[in-house]
Formats: sequence, structure tokens, C-alpha cells
Amino acid sequence: ALAAETINIKADKQVEWHQKDNKMVAIGNAIATKGDMDIKSDKMTGFYDTINDKSSIKTVHAVGNVIMTSPQAKAYGDTMDYDLQKDEAILKGNPAKIKTDKETISATESIIYYPSKEKAIAKGDIEIVDKDGNKIFSDNLTTFFKKSSTGSLEIDRIEINTNVKIVTKDATVTSKRGTYNPQNSMVYLYDNVTITQQNGNVLKGDKAESNLNTGISKLISTQTSGRVTGTFKEKAKEK
Repeated sequence: ALAAETINIKADKQVEWHQKDNKMVAIGNAIATKGDMDIKSDKMTGFYDTINDKSSIKTVHAVGNVIMTSPQAKAYGDTMDYDLQKDEAILKGNPAKIKTDKETISATESIIYYPSKEKAIAKGDIEIVDKDGNKIFSDNLTTFFKKSSTGSLEIDRIEINTNVKIVTKDATVTSKRGTYNPQNSMVYLYDNVTITQQNGNVLKGDKAESNLNTGISKLISTQTSGRVTGTFKEKAKEK
């Protein structure tokens, strides 16, 4: 293991030290530990600087079955590039994923995690699936974490920045942007909201709320173009 100021790296199989290249390579169940965060992969390369005979790892490149574990979630990918100076870990996979007790977030392009800022940015064909099978789609979103009553971190809110689509068993809702609050399963939707019920009814407006627990969506306001407004249950009931 190489004990640095901010991170420790070790492996089961072997650790190679490349002094000319200022790097070390850990192979076989490689583990990097930084505070309460662990990174595991098949192979891991740490690039370091040596100042006054003291080595400090600046970047880590992990390849193969990457798992990043922290108090709030687990993240999975094929590769991870962690820049400690930027406080930025870029996770890529097919897809990359973040899993919590309540939902799974997957992204085909990347998930960028900022440990000290307690936030993550997902890009590219994003899908959020909650414990009940409801799905939220987008191509760019930012997840913010917070400390729970027990002291661990959990998802506080997810800002869905572009092209929102929600699919439940009763309806499909689309909008330009939105905010998802996992604590109460509410999604707040803004701009060009369209709610399409299973029975074929279509409602449109500026703002809406969608409760994933109850399946009830509510249009809050509409544009002045004769569009429909109202509160409704997403599944039509027989009279």
C-alpha cells in the first residue's frame, strides 16, 4: 500500500511501483480508500507527486468492475477517473449506475461525482427507477445529497435539467425540466408539461406536480391558449 495524504491504494494480487513514471499499479481486487469512501476495481493506477520525499496521489484511474461505496450510495461502472485536486470522479459504464435504497440512476455517457460538494451529475440517456417501478428519463440531471437523521447521507433532491419524461403504470408525463424529491416521491415539472393518461386523455400546462406514490398528477397553471387544467387520477375509473 502507498500511504498518501489523501488516499490509500492496495491490492490482493500485486502492486507495481513505476518510479520513473510517478505511478503505482494495483492489480487484483484493487481498493482505494479516502475517508469514508472506498473504490474497488480489477486494476487501479495511481499517479502521484513526490515533494520532500513525501508521495501524494493526485489522480486515480480504475478499470474493470468499478464499485464506489460511500455512506449514501453505491456507484458502478467499467472505468473511473478520480482527480483528487478537482474533487471529481468520472464514472463510465454500459451504463454507469448509482444505487440507493429507494432508486437506481443509470446513465450511458457518464456520472460525475463531487465528494466534498455532495453532488453528482449524470449525462446521456438517463433512467431513474424507484422501488415501485416508476421511471424518470432525461439526458442531464444533478443529484444533491444531504445528511439524514441517522447521520448518513441520502439523496435530497434531483434537478432534472432537460427533457423530462415520467412513465408510470397509469400515465406518461413530459416537460422541459423538473425536480424530483425522493423523500416524498414528488416530481415538480416546469415548461411545456404534457400529461397523457392511459385512457387517451391529454392535459397540457406550464407547471405540474406528479406523486409517484399515489399516481395522482396535478396541473398547477396553464398557458393562455385554451389548454386544459385540472386535478385527475392517472388511471380512469369505471363508473
